[in-house]
Amino acid sequence: MILTNIESVAGKEIEETYGVVQGSSVRAKHAGRDFMAGLKNIFGGELKAYTELLNESRAEAVERMVAQAEHYGANAIVNIRFSTSTITAGASEIFAYGTAVRVR
Repeated sequence: MILTNIESVAGKEIEETYGVVQGSSVRAKHAGRDFMAGLKNIFGGELKAYTELLNESRAEAVERMVAQAEHYGANAIVNIRFSTSTITAGASEIFAYGTAVRVR
């Protein structure tokens, strides 16, 4: 599966467009991570546990988007975008979406 955040695939021609595909992942924070994040807010530095959590969520959202595109028979997803939102205190969603296409 070819994934790109632009409207085309270099060197390829879009033969068919299947429409918008999407995937999302909602993750909750861990109490231990919250404690360590509180310390980092005081002393400064990267919140590595949260960075890892968001990377895992993004990968899962992309996997779900790809699965949906494969279901339609696509071999590429163009114009991919990501969105994040807070669902509730301590839980966030990462949403990935793009246009499923067949290229040759």
